[in-house]
Amino acid sequence: MLRVWTTRLLLVALVGGAVAGCDDETPTSPNPTPIVVTETFTGSIGQNDAQTHQFSAGSSGAVVATLRSLVPDNALVVGFSLGNWNGTACQIVLANDEATAGAILNGTVSAAGNLCLRVHDVGNITNRAAYTVEVVHP
Repeated sequence: MLRVWTTRLLLVALVGGAVAGCDDETPTSPNPTPIVVTETFTGSIGQNDAQTHQFSAGSSGAVVATLRSLVPDNALVVGFSLGNWNGTACQIVLANDEATAGAILNGTVSAAGNLCLRVHDVGNITNRAAYTVEVVHP
């Protein structure tokens, strides 16, 4: 009888110890919501010209670039692209070579890093064209 009682007591002690090791605290999220940044880039391009703008993503997440305006003509077709900045050049990942004002590029960055956007002439500019691009990123 003592052996059965000892086994039961040992079992109760083990279960009680396991429950005592748990707590009711809510664990913190391993992936907190990234801070979203909006940047505006402006410039102008001429015939056979291009402009590149660099920016940094602080974490992984969505990157959305919008070609807000082209002056003097929002219907002007230009090249518009997003990529990775390698320290020397913009390595294009997403490109639209038929972009007009309102064009959007959607991408996802997998980690913090240096990115870039590029606006360039695709053979339609005879004078200069001013542009505004808005980029939303982590």
